[in-house]
Amino acid sequence: MPSRPRARELALPLPGAPGPLNAITDVPGVRVGYKTLISGEGEHAIRTGVTAILPRAEDDLLHPVLAGSFSMNGNGELTGCHWIDEAGWFMGPITLTNTCSLGIAHHATARWMLKTFPDVMGETLWPLPVVGETFDGWLNDIAGQHVTEADVLAAIEAAAASPDFAPVAEGNVGGGTGMIAYEFKGGTGTSSRIVRTKAGEYTLGALVQANHGRRSWLTVCGAAAGRAMPEDALWPSERGSIIVILATDAPLESTQLRRVAKRIGIGIGRGGTPSGNNSGDIFLAFSTANDPGVFPGAPLRRIEALSDEAMDDVFMAAVEVVEEAVLNAMLGAETMVGRRGRLVRAIDPERLKSLVCAPPGGAA
Repeated sequence: MPSRPRARELALPLPGAPGPLNAITDVPGVRVGYKTLISGEGEHAIRTGVTAILPRAEDDLLHPVLAGSFSMNGNGELTGCHWIDEAGWFMGPITLTNTCSLGIAHHATARWMLKTFPDVMGETLWPLPVVGETFDGWLNDIAGQHVTEADVLAAIEAAAASPDFAPVAEGNVGGGTGMIAYEFKGGTGTSSRIVRTKAGEYTLGALVQANHGRRSWLTVCGAAAGRAMPEDALWPSERGSIIVILATDAPLESTQLRRVAKRIGIGIGRGGTPSGNNSGDIFLAFSTANDPGVFPGAPLRRIEALSDEAMDDVFMAAVEVVEEAVLNAMLGAETMVGRRGRLVRAIDPERLKSLVCAPPGGAA
């Protein structure tokens, strides 16, 4: 079966210059791995999985990564954010899964760190994993808690074994397997931007687990696409969330990264969502620059950071990359039948293109 087109392959009028892969893995050192679980039918259909993101190569995962987080609407979870808000950094893998498997993902990610770095982890260091979740219970037997420790470890190992600059699968994969966006099939999506500043050229990339929005809200490149495609809508109110992980090699302080994380909310807003009451819209931005070496390192830390006056280009890239990653999640997804025979249709790429790219005054 041929792969479904991404947003730029449909010639949608998206702004900005993407990196070579148009993926979070355009940021040097960032790797992504999945474990996808699809089996069974009826009440106990399994449509779920795990996504792992490594901000650095495996051997360097005890090198702290400067970061900032932001909760646009807090009906969800992204663990580790208390320390990120306090200290401005984290270390180790990031894992994403479904709501009822957050605990096992946290446990398994900690287990992986303890086994991978036995000389220090659990002795002088302790793991504080970053683990996010969204709810896939419409299509997946979420109460069955089918994600296992082995599944989480498999996703992390897949990321660790991935080469630099590897393509990233989208749609019904990993933690995004059973997710729904704007009442179309959603899931995992990614995109990237080249950011040019007076200090140099940098890359910014995002990965989303898109499980948010109502059909009537969906806006694509300014077109009210959702209202023009009301068929097979599912619910009278929003039932989902979105987790966004944004990576960059631009040298940024943790306060600047928190400011970038806030702009992710504008990116999802371009797709039409107001960040609904039932949604857990939680974001993390991190920078791979300013590598301090193994924690705790030297007693004095020096970092480079872009001037705040240079941040507008970074802010705009964050908005653009998230908007496109959500579209790529929906366009990459396939129609899925899940729990209790429920069917969630994938968005029709050609119909979307006709709605967005219709000539002024022409029929869509």
